[in-house]
Amino acid sequence: MLSKETKEPTSGETTPLVSIITPLYNAEAFIAETIGSVMKQTYTNWEQLIVDDASSDNSLAIALELAAKEPRIRIESLSENKGAAYCRNRAAEMAQGSFIAFLDSDDLWHPEKLERQLAFMKKNQCDVSFTSYLHIDEQGKPLKKRIVAMPVLSYGKQHKNNYIGNLTGMYCAGLIGKIPSPAIRKRQDWAVWLEAIKRSGKPAMGIQEDLAFYRVRKHSISSDKMKLVKYNYRFYRQHLGYSSLRSAWSLLTFFAEYFFVRPKYIQKL
Repeated sequence: MLSKETKEPTSGETTPLVSIITPLYNAEAFIAETIGSVMKQTYTNWEQLIVDDASSDNSLAIALELAAKEPRIRIESLSENKGAAYCRNRAAEMAQGSFIAFLDSDDLWHPEKLERQLAFMKKNQCDVSFTSYLHIDEQGKPLKKRIVAMPVLSYGKQHKNNYIGNLTGMYCAGLIGKIPSPAIRKRQDWAVWLEAIKRSGKPAMGIQEDLAFYRVRKHSISSDKMKLVKYNYRFYRQHLGYSSLRSAWSLLTFFAEYFFVRPKYIQKL
């Protein structure tokens, strides 16, 4: 379990440190652009914590070359593959920031993402926030699909479906502590954001602006919808510890949300 201790933001802390967590595995085609989108942030008080999961391509070498020129980037390399959850948790242990954000090694941020999101959280006094985002293909071209952030997201609503794009989310670790990713194959981010809202005691708040770009890859796990049924059931049954009956009911509720509510927040451009 990760420690809840971190630097708590104070009223005088106008530029809190943001820790950006990036697990890395065989993303040599994308990692330079991902890091570049962080380096272009208009908000400058950040650290990027990259944990390489024993990549077999040139991902680590590319990241190390960029980190050699940027002291705000810290990299740790694993000698054996341990999975994304382990990498995220190791990066969180290294994190020193009052705020924690996530950016996978193939996704991108809008240059003003951190600046606008921190200002939004301060204005609205929220501990957990997320933004709208756009889909891009492997070449970085727009896929004409937009995921719109729900303005106010309660624990109950998040329990029915994961409405937070992980690449857009940020939480105040100084107030609610660091949240570990569970050791489950899929839906780790769902678990993290559900716990974040629970700890906050307040709804998460969504920013309507498109401040991130999610890269859709041809052979990603999330592209197989049938497998997601299994992962969703396991989320309720194994992670939340529900009975078989309650897990099945929660899964039915998930499908109702997925087919009848969630489409309202997906736009074709």
